[in-house]
Amino acid sequence: MALTEDVKQQIQQAYRDVLAGKGVRARYGQRLMIAEIARYMGEITDNDGQRTSPPAACVVEAGTGTGKTLAYLIAAIPIARALGKTLVISTATVALQDQIVLKDLPDLKKHSKMNFSWTLAKGRGRYLCMSRLESRLHDEGNGDSDTMPLFLLDSPGTEEPGTRAFFEEMLASYGSRKWDGDRDHWPEQIPDDVWRQVTTDHRQCTNRHCSYFDSCAFFDARKDLDEVDIVVANHDLVLADLALGGGAILPEPENALFIFDEAHHLPDKALNHFAASVPLNSTRQWLKQLSQALVKMQPYLSPATQAAKSVERISTASRDVDLILARVYEEAEHNTGWEFNEERRSAQWRYPEGELPDALAELAAESRIATANLVRHLGALADELQGAFDERKQHEIDRDTAEAWYPVIGAFHSRAEDQLRLWAAWTEQTGSPKKTTESEQGASEGSPESIPEDSTNGPEPRGRIYKSPPPARWSVRQRWDHAEDITLFSSPVLADNLLYSRLWSRAYGAVLTSATLTALGRFDRLQARAGLPEASRLLVVPSSFRYAEMATVEVPAMACMPTDDGFAEELIKRVPECWAGETATLVLFTSRRQMHQVRDALAPDYPDLIITQDDMSRGEVLRQHRERIDEGKASVLFGVASFAEGIDLPGKYLHHVVITRLPFSVPDDPIEAGLAEWISQRGGNPFMEITVPDASIKLVQAVGRLLRTEEDTGRVTILDRRIVARRYGQLLLDSLPPFRRIIAR
Repeated sequence: MALTEDVKQQIQQAYRDVLAGKGVRARYGQRLMIAEIARYMGEITDNDGQRTSPPAACVVEAGTGTGKTLAYLIAAIPIARALGKTLVISTATVALQDQIVLKDLPDLKKHSKMNFSWTLAKGRGRYLCMSRLESRLHDEGNGDSDTMPLFLLDSPGTEEPGTRAFFEEMLASYGSRKWDGDRDHWPEQIPDDVWRQVTTDHRQCTNRHCSYFDSCAFFDARKDLDEVDIVVANHDLVLADLALGGGAILPEPENALFIFDEAHHLPDKALNHFAASVPLNSTRQWLKQLSQALVKMQPYLSPATQAAKSVERISTASRDVDLILARVYEEAEHNTGWEFNEERRSAQWRYPEGELPDALAELAAESRIATANLVRHLGALADELQGAFDERKQHEIDRDTAEAWYPVIGAFHSRAEDQLRLWAAWTEQTGSPKKTTESEQGASEGSPESIPEDSTNGPEPRGRIYKSPPPARWSVRQRWDHAEDITLFSSPVLADNLLYSRLWSRAYGAVLTSATLTALGRFDRLQARAGLPEASRLLVVPSSFRYAEMATVEVPAMACMPTDDGFAEELIKRVPECWAGETATLVLFTSRRQMHQVRDALAPDYPDLIITQDDMSRGEVLRQHRERIDEGKASVLFGVASFAEGIDLPGKYLHHVVITRLPFSVPDDPIEAGLAEWISQRGGNPFMEITVPDASIKLVQAVGRLLRTEEDTGRVTILDRRIVARRYGQLLLDSLPPFRRIIAR
């Protein structure tokens, strides 16, 4: 579609109206972003609504203060409406999702003359299931319930005091419309184990056959999805929809223009979404629960019916799975080089290049066959139960039995499918080549210090080299006081093929934006991990911040490097010097253990000054910090990775960010290790290609906590001298905003 003059005028007029309505000036970066997105979308060609131009994405890195949300909304809404496509805005966090729905979109509609509609889309698991809530209350009040409790899969144990009262309050709030059934809108945080008891998934939900369908929170939230111009979703929901083929929950990719805000999270979210795991002993316990459920269900089924036969087949199949899992556990327990230490009750074992030992590979193949058999029979029983909802046909199962048991069997079916995903992933051919030279053996998995800084790419390895890395496969053995378990894992190492085949090649158009999309000033890392199409447009929007005037980055003299034994003691000495004379300081650590060590050493001498992010909920930590500042008191926050991204403390609430250590990845991450192994095999340098770019992004995010508005000022102190003493340090330093530098020599 050409960007018509009418659409251009709509975009320009909307921007003028918003600026005038809010009494603000145009920002150069924001205008640049609007123009880039509009140009990209305008160049997409189609035939009868189907894209004919090559797959391409528009990637825009824009820092704090650009006004990204307004920019992409003003550019995309008129074009999406002109094309007749749904605009799907996807975020990584619930907080941003709610901000767009509750603040940004209403604000835009108020100040512009654009007419558009929107709705919020979340997964089924974020909403209350009235059927499960009713059953939960029923089962508590009736210990000898005739039907199988729907909470068979919940962890056994005594309920927390007040749980029944809590569920009754939930029922009353939903019934009186004081609460809309959205977990995120409940006044307090609901623990996962409690929420699982009152929500459902697509395998357990009876949809229109449920007696609560007309008052269902999930379907009530979904009813406008096909009618609105804009759907605000999140990355997990988009990926879940793509896994179901696209169009199952959200609009079909071919009929959608996607905007991915916080897009730097998308590749990792995709990896998590397509990973799989099976805890062996827990699964065997689950199979016992399945057997108990089948025994309890049998009296409700007439003998010789298809459902009764399915129950018998499931019983046989579950015994087969149990026997093979016992053999897998024995093999993994006795023939794996587990290494425990005094501090940790878990040990991890990674299978290099994803290659399993022969004995384990054979057992995995048997497990796949046995689990597939169980999945098939559970699916057949679920279909039989679902058939009983059709009132137009005679059926062997009465409706009451179907209503009671369909969610239970659906839950078992869903869990068995999850287990089958692991066995399927463990039995796929890795296609990994065998190494042929000594120099190609193994990727360095140690700390950054263990990798030569001046190493260069060697010759291309001999033998066949495959384009994509093999999957990461690993096992974790955990020990508790009275039990232990071994969990098997599999994950893709890169999400490039997954995202390209399921998203970029199908979407009508896609925009990715975030404050941190480049690493070391380049988009290479994102392109590789997200599988972006070759025709994609890439833009870094210049910031409106006057960095050199607003802040300094300081690297003081230090007696120790982070790899030295005395580094923690030096931190204990140096950190108070950093916050001296400051009112609002954020100190960032790369490990909780070290954060607590420094806090424990300093807290007695500085009472009522330090708050760590582990002391209470994130929101309460930030509230107390702001309260102290408002009262004229000093406040120091201690945090780790999650406080290095996403917290917003503008103005007086943050003047100093202290970075204790460069944020290099943990060296024992099996996915990163698999990627490093693959890069080494191809003659690359994993440290320079993975570790340093990853650290660069994390460092920029951490530094980004300091300046949130054009009026903010402050300083960043980096206590890790590797940033000036190592060759890679200059790359990391240059990737930061152009603060005035103060470096002790």
